[in-house]
Amino acid sequence: MKRQIFTADHEAFRGTVRAFLAKEVAPHYEQWERDGIVSREAWRAAGRQGLLGLAVPEEYGGGGSADFRYSAVLTEEFTRAGAAGLAVGLHNDIVGPYLTGLATEEQKRRWLPGFCTGEIITAVAMTEPGAGSDLQGIRTSAEDRGDHWLLNGSKTFISNGILADLVVVVARTTPEGGAKGLSLLVVERGMAGFERGRNLDKIGQKAQDTAELFFHDVRVPKENLLGELHGGFVHLMTNLAQERMNIAVAGIAAAEHLLEITTAYVKEREAFGRPLAKLQHVRFEVAEMATECAVTRAFLDHCIAEHTAGTLDAVHASMAKWWATELQKRVADRCLQLHGGYGYMSEYPVAKAYTDGRIQTIYGGTTEIMKEIIGRSLLS
Repeated sequence: MKRQIFTADHEAFRGTVRAFLAKEVAPHYEQWERDGIVSREAWRAAGRQGLLGLAVPEEYGGGGSADFRYSAVLTEEFTRAGAAGLAVGLHNDIVGPYLTGLATEEQKRRWLPGFCTGEIITAVAMTEPGAGSDLQGIRTSAEDRGDHWLLNGSKTFISNGILADLVVVVARTTPEGGAKGLSLLVVERGMAGFERGRNLDKIGQKAQDTAELFFHDVRVPKENLLGELHGGFVHLMTNLAQERMNIAVAGIAAAEHLLEITTAYVKEREAFGRPLAKLQHVRFEVAEMATECAVTRAFLDHCIAEHTAGTLDAVHASMAKWWATELQKRVADRCLQLHGGYGYMSEYPVAKAYTDGRIQTIYGGTTEIMKEIIGRSLLS
């Protein structure tokens, strides 16, 4: 079915993104996978092309458009290209809203221009060795020392952890437990006591640097508090809907692309003297996946439109996240099966999509957490 949510401007932007990926990403991606990290020049190239800071006001060097559909186009095209390593979605759609929505005027002028050029790469540090989806279990703490905070603790599974120049750290600023007392502190590259651990060895998304971060008596200036003191939990809840939408958009885009390449494969691949596409079982498999993708796409496009209008709630964002990512996981498994032994070979796109996409049902809140949010809203 023809999609109804995009205008000619969005499709022109899609062309720009595809050209960027073909020129600046595809020729280098295998090397980035071997290195376990993308080059900083790729980030600067994204900035020059206007792909960073889409929603940042023009006065700070951004695109000046809060239209989430542009972010959706960016996510869809990066997903189709298998280019998760250059984490512009994290930068734009997850960290970006914290800076544009919570930063003071002084902070915006200090950080946003570099954010938009790619000179400042960002990350958000929530997850700890003992606290994943449960933010109330965070133990990283910051002690008020008058003109600065003294930050101590550790984080893990932090995307962009090695490259990041600016990290939004979730820390406990009161000794009380629970959700109260969390604050957002911005830690910058070069601060004494801020150390990066391993670039973690993952089963997928090899080019995306994912790291451990350590904070030992880091003196964070008071002017690096982001948002309200002790208001971190509310700030995090406010921005999680967009993070989950970004993941959901990637999920359905990945499922559709897998279906596309698998459909082409079964038309060409022969077994028992005829194409696989002639086998009824294969036709049924493709029919089921195509229908599931079409139904999911209709819901996701509705959610994209709602989010663009500012009316999407956290419950429907959670529905979109868990459904689209679980669909992605099922489609990846079924498409790999239809490729047979070739599907298990790393050189085939379906194999890479299988391992790269497996994290989708985990980060941004696990499927189980999404169901809990939805169920609680319906039954409380």
